[in-house]
Amino acid sequence: MSFIFSIRRNVSLLCRKYAHTRFISTEIQPNRNTDVYFEENIGHTPVMPNEVVEALNPQDNKVFIDMTFGAGGHTRHLLQAAKLKLFCLDRDPCAYEKAVKLADEYGDAVTPLLGKFSEIQPLLTKHGIQPNSVDGILIDAGCSSMQMDSSVRGFAISRNGPLDMRMDGNRFPDQPTAADVLNSLDVPSLVKIFKIYGEEKQAKKIAQALFDAKYMLKTINTTHELAELVQSTLGSEQRFDKLQRTAHVATKIFQALRIFVNDELNELNYAMEMAHLFLKPGGRIAVLTFHSLEDRIVKRHFLGIHMDEPVSHTLRQKYKNAFAYHSLDDVNEVTAKRWHPLHKNVITPTNDEIESNPRSRSAKLRVAEKVLETPE
Repeated sequence: MSFIFSIRRNVSLLCRKYAHTRFISTEIQPNRNTDVYFEENIGHTPVMPNEVVEALNPQDNKVFIDMTFGAGGHTRHLLQAAKLKLFCLDRDPCAYEKAVKLADEYGDAVTPLLGKFSEIQPLLTKHGIQPNSVDGILIDAGCSSMQMDSSVRGFAISRNGPLDMRMDGNRFPDQPTAADVLNSLDVPSLVKIFKIYGEEKQAKKIAQALFDAKYMLKTINTTHELAELVQSTLGSEQRFDKLQRTAHVATKIFQALRIFVNDELNELNYAMEMAHLFLKPGGRIAVLTFHSLEDRIVKRHFLGIHMDEPVSHTLRQKYKNAFAYHSLDDVNEVTAKRWHPLHKNVITPTNDEIESNPRSRSAKLRVAEKVLETPE
C-alpha cells in the first residue's frame, strides 16, 4: 500500500512536462468561456441516493459537507430530506459553477467551494467551520458521470476527444494531461502505473507498444488513438464487466491514467483524514467507491489499519502480544478506534438500480460514525 502512495511522486519526476504544480487560488472564479467542458444537456443520475440519505440521516439545522459535488444529485436529495447548511466541494470548475447555480436556488443553505480534498481545510476555516463541528460528510469517489460523458475531457473510451483526464480542468496549467504522461514516460514507469493503478495484467506488453509508437512518429493524443492501440496490441482478447457485458480491453489503462493524473488515491486518503478532523464525535460519513483501490483505502481507515501495514496483518494479529513490549498507554493509543462502521458488509445497488443505471454496478457504500473521543 505504501508503494501505491509513493509511485506517483517517483514516476512523475520522469515526466518532462510535470513541473511542480503551481497553486492557483481557490478564490479565482472559473472562466466561463474557457473552462466550460460539460454539454448543458448531459444528465446525471446519482448512485444509491436513497441509501446515502438514510445512512447520513440528515436533520434540520445540521451542517453537512458534500466533498464531491459533481452535478449535485446527492446534494439535492439531502436538501430535500432536511433543512441543512451544506458545503459543496468539487475540484472541477464546471462542477463548481453548478454548485453556484444551486446556491442561487437555495440561498444560504448552500455554500460552493472550489478545490481538491487537500485544499479543503483552509476553505472551511475561511467560512468559520472548525474541527469537530460537522454533522455529516459524503464522499462519492472517482470520476463523475458528467466528466465521463464530455468528449472534450478525455475520460471515456466511447467518446473521442483529446486525451486530457484532468479533473481540475485548467486550474493548474503545469499539470500534465494523460497524453503528456503517455508520451513522456519510459516503459518501466508506464508499467508501474498500469499495474498499480489499473491492476492490468498485460501492463508490460501495452507499455512497450506505447513506447514503440513514439519511434514510429506516432504520439497518442486522443482517446480513440489510445483505445485502438491497446486493442491492436491485445488482439482478440475478450473481457467482461460485472454484468458479463463485453468490456473494452483498454478500460483498465484508462482507469490507471486517470488515477495517476489526478493523484486520486492520495487525495482520497487525505479526504478521509479531513473528514475525521471536521466531523463531530458521533458524526457520520458515507463513502461511495467504484473500484478496489478506493475501497481498500476507505476500509483501512474505518478499521484503523495504517496504509503502510501489509494487507495480511490485522490489528488483532499485530498487537496481540504488544503488551509484552510496550506500555498500556502506548498500545491503547495505537489501537484506539477512530471510526465505528455502521454495517458489517458494504451496501451495494439493487438489481433494479443497476438495470436502470449500469454505472452503479461497481459501487460500494461504506458508512461509519466518528468515535466519541475519550477524555484524557
